Amino acid sequence: MFRLDGKIALITGAGQNIGAGVAQLMAAQGAIVLVNDYYAERAQETVDGIVAAGGKARAVPFDVTDREAVNAAVAEIAANEGPVDILVNNAGNAGIGGNMGQKPFAETSPEVWPGIFAVNLYGLFHCCQAVLPSMIERQQGRIITNTSGAGQAGLNIGVSAYGAAKSGQIGFMRHLAVENARYNITCNTIAIGLVIAKPSPVTEPMAKSIPLKRLGKPEDIGALAVYLASDEAGWITGQTIGANGGAWIN
Repeated sequence: MFRLDGKIALITGAGQNIGAGVAQLMAAQGAIVLVNDYYAERAQETVDGIVAAGGKARAVPFDVTDREAVNAAVAEIAANEGPVDILVNNAGNAGIGGNMGQKPFAETSPEVWPGIFAVNLYGLFHCCQAVLPSMIERQQGRIITNTSGAGQAGLNIGVSAYGAAKSGQIGFMRHLAVENARYNITCNTIAIGLVIAKPSPVTEPMAKSIPLKRLGKPEDIGALAVYLASDEAGWITGQTIGANGGAWIN
């Protein structure tokens, strides 16, 4: 079950952390993984790990906020591996430079807003629009977006603009799901809690606030993404699934 043999999977922001975990698990299930990252060396590092484990992968570095670069990359993938079957929109956070302007909204500078919205929303729009025509033509496809619990719950940690962008991702994916259901394309969102690739003494105390009493791992998100990409999840679309260890249970 949950095999992805021969499927072409494009995963954005997969040079590290959650994206790398998703890429590794999809490759282990038989997918041919195109590893995107803004930084070519990070993408290649994930590819090297997948290939060493016996999987199939190639690095495709580009900036998701650059519409022309996204379209060119998707066309190049189609010419070499085949049209994209699975798109995982994982690139996010605050974009290049990572400046989330983490402070109360009344004190945030408008200068930090464009970067947050560019990568989380425009990057999402560009990638989805690039792969959809082929998916519609072939009457099949899987689109998965990794978002954040900050898009579902109000948090007093100074991330209101980021939370707004993540809420936008969730709303967009619901519309995308309804528009494309007739083409057998499913569109789902994973709302991620506190995931740390390399726990440290600094991060471990954070687990105390999580009902399951541990931080998430990239593999936790990768396993859910594999399921949503598989044939077994063919009747699931338009959903936002929390992967957060029990945090933000409403």
